[in-house]
Parts: sequence; C-alpha cells; structure tokens
Amino acid sequence: MKFLKKILKWLAILIGGLILVLYVTDTDYLIKAVRTIYLQGHTTAYLEDYKKFDNQVIKNGTPQPWPNHKNYNAAKATKTLDSINRTNGTIAYLIIKNDSIWFENYYDGFNENSQSNSFSMAKSYVSGLMGKAIMEGHIKSLNQPVSDFIPSFNKGLAAKMTVGDLSSMASGTNWEEAYYSPLSITTRAYFDDNLEKVVLGLKVIEEPGQRFKYASGDTQLLAMVIEKATGKKLYNYLTESFWKPLGSDNPTLWQVDSKSHDLVKAYCCIASNAKDFARFGKLYKDHGKWNGKQILDSTFVAKSIKPVHNGGDAYGYGWWLQTIGNKNFFMMRGHLGQYVIVEPDDNVIIVRLGHSKGNNKQVGSFTADISTYIAEAYKMLNK
Repeated sequence: MKFLKKILKWLAILIGGLILVLYVTDTDYLIKAVRTIYLQGHTTAYLEDYKKFDNQVIKNGTPQPWPNHKNYNAAKATKTLDSINRTNGTIAYLIIKNDSIWFENYYDGFNENSQSNSFSMAKSYVSGLMGKAIMEGHIKSLNQPVSDFIPSFNKGLAAKMTVGDLSSMASGTNWEEAYYSPLSITTRAYFDDNLEKVVLGLKVIEEPGQRFKYASGDTQLLAMVIEKATGKKLYNYLTESFWKPLGSDNPTLWQVDSKSHDLVKAYCCIASNAKDFARFGKLYKDHGKWNGKQILDSTFVAKSIKPVHNGGDAYGYGWWLQTIGNKNFFMMRGHLGQYVIVEPDDNVIIVRLGHSKGNNKQVGSFTADISTYIAEAYKMLNK
C-alpha cells in the first residue's frame, strides 16, 4: 500500500511538473488538445469534435427545403463510389441537379440533419462575409489595407497587406499550415483560449499580394477585420447575411476560442449538414442571387471564382478552382475531405462529408479523392 502511495505521489508530482512546464513555455494550449482530441483516440481534429469546444449558435429563419428531383435516388451509387465512401468513411454524399436533390445517401449513423465539422469550408463563408461587408459599405474595397482596421499591421510590409490579400491567401505572413504537429501555430490556434493574441503575433515576411500560400491565419485575420468593420460578431453577421436568407433547414454552431474571448475559429469549424452547406454553393452558382434577391454582389462573386494570383490558379477569393476536361469546378474544401463542389454550366452541386480523404495528408493541394467523387457523380448522372 505504501509503495502504491509513493507511485501515486511521484506521478502527481510528475504531472504537476509537466503542467508547470507547459505554462512556463506558453504551450499550455496542449492541455486542451490532450483532453479534447488526443485522449479521444485522434491525432488531429475530427468531425464531431465541436461537442468538446465552446460554440455560438447560428439561428435559422424560415426553412426552404430543397425539392427532390423527379429522378430522386433513381440511380444507384457506382461500385467505385461505394468503395471510396466505405474506405474513407463518408458520412454524406449528395448530388444536386438543377437545384433539386437528385441523389443522397448517409452513412455511419449520420442523417440529413446530422451536424459535422465543416473545417476549412468555413473559409468560403468568411470570404463571402467580406464581400457582404464591401457590398454594404463597411469595407471600401478588396484593396483596403488591413491596417485601417488593425493598426498593429501598419509598418513595413504589413502596411501593404489588404483585405483581398487575406481572402486570396497572399498575405505574406509567417503562418505555417501543419495539422499533425502539436507545436505548430495551426494547432495552437485550434486550442488556444485567446485566438486573437495568436493571430496578432503574426509577422509579414514577404511582399503581400504576390503569391498564393495556403494559410488559415489569413482567414482568421480577415474575420477580425470584418468584425472591426461591421461592429458585429461574425457568427451574428453570418446569421443575418446568409444562414437565415438562404433558408437553412437547421440552426448551426460555430466554434469560438473560449466563452471569455468569444472569437470564432473563422478558418474552420461550422457544424452543419450536407444540404445546408450546399446552399452556399448554389448562391455562388447563381451569381449571388437567392429567390430573385441579390444577396451578394454578382461582380464580387465572379471575381471570387477566378484565379487571383500568378501561381495560384487553383484559388480565388475563398474558393478552390479545378478544371477537369472541359468542366470548370469551384469548391469549398475542408480537412478530412469536406467538399461542396459546383459545376455551374451543368447546374450540378456535389457534396461529400466524411472522416477521411484517404492516406493523402497534403495541405493546400488537390487530392485524388476529389476527382473520384466528381467522376462517379457524372457516371451516375449520365447513365
């Protein structure tokens, strides 16, 4: 018994010492990481981790359900689609044709109303909110300096950084995107209770506006600009600008860093479902109009789904761009393979949500699963 007490005593001392070291080295965010992710058996953020964090509710208004297509679920998933859905842990796969649900299926206990983490698909919403703020006169243009809203970025190269640079991932900051390293700034941002402090510590080390470099910090900084410009919390601005006007079926959640600081994780972490995520793709497909009303400026939408920078032909303002054959797709993309894929000429929207995008852990580039989800959808549509 005495021996056991000694072991417990030294274990408590060891744990206490470790916690002290984390605070002294300013890495105490790892305590939350261990509690919310690593002790849950995951090595990175996962689909339902929003339940472990603080969230703000984004309310819906009057629901506008998607109509079912006359050929609703008449086609069956191809063998290849079934295989990749099973292998990669798909939870939702949806094909919308001519603004009607043409095919839908849900897996792993999820259904049409189940919430799951958007991850970086949220970046498209934030860019849209920037467009809305410009449309409403809160921000002058894509070329307005970030320093007009956040004065700490008013010196040297930072003074040249614009809101458009943030939306197009060309800030020139020293942010490094790394999801699986516990000591990266990306991991710190995900778990730190004071996200603003993390982002304000960024340094601009390259000429802004010159090249695309995928960086979640750009979107987070853009969100802080939008809040300063509008005087509104970003989750409220999303509610009034898009979530309610687009007739979302369900309320949703947006993670915040903590209850005390109440800053949304703008680069990620909207918990919603396939059909409600798809609405934002439809808005851009329809040039910013919804039910005949101009929700978002059509010129801004057109700019958003075209390449902005040399060497960044895969990215516009908050949207990924990909050409396959003679088809031009724009898409929302998120960690672990969350996708809203739009082909406007065909009037097709493909949504895939799931646990994994396969063995490929590349960040900021297209992975093979995307082409498969697109190809199999077109095989089904063309049968």
